[in-house]
Amino acid sequence: MSLDARDAAGFYATDLGGMTASLLRKILLEIWPGCAGLSVLGLGYTQPFLQLWREQSARTISVATEQMGCLAWPAGRANLSCKAEEDALPFPDMSFDRILVVHGLEQADNARRMLREAWRLLKDDGRIVIIVPNRRGMWAYAESTPFGHGQPYSQGQLARLLQGLFFTVEKSQPALFAPPLQWRGNLKMFNALEQAGHFIAPQLAGLNIAEATKDVQAVMPLKRRPARRRILVDAAP
Repeated sequence: MSLDARDAAGFYATDLGGMTASLLRKILLEIWPGCAGLSVLGLGYTQPFLQLWREQSARTISVATEQMGCLAWPAGRANLSCKAEEDALPFPDMSFDRILVVHGLEQADNARRMLREAWRLLKDDGRIVIIVPNRRGMWAYAESTPFGHGQPYSQGQLARLLQGLFFTVEKSQPALFAPPLQWRGNLKMFNALEQAGHFIAPQLAGLNIAEATKDVQAVMPLKRRPARRRILVDAAP
């Protein structure tokens, strides 16, 4: 079952969703502390996170898949959100310095095609961050959250997928150790569980996060074949 953008927005409006978004924004700021003058693209449902760089970046655009649907963003300002086919994004090659994928890769009909498009759009010195539900974690099976839909990935699976598509994984880390429950006790323990989880059972995190760059050295340009001579036969009598 595909994730709907309205359901994702509804989750992030809850207490648990708000704490989850705050945690991920903190991690993203540690990875990309500043994007002044850069072009930033969000794939999936990324509005809760793109706000980190919207005011300082040269441009910030959120793109959702046709299946997910699209919500206007940001509120009260010119819309910077649209929807498109995941393997045919409407931007020229090497248009973006940073690409953030949240609620995108696991929702893709074809993850490889989506990442090929991301590779095409990313500048040679650009960086991409992908956040996916962890196959071993509870969040991948909690349908009441946006992470409980689609295809989860282990850390190794995500790394191999990226490496097979000419990305170099620069950093990977687990996150989100609190259970996917709206209980008051769980919310009170949210930050403590996050700190403890990294030491006690990092393999059971709810999410896997990877930052990668383009491996342009691994891509060998195709040799242009010489044009063949075309012989036209006039069949007229």
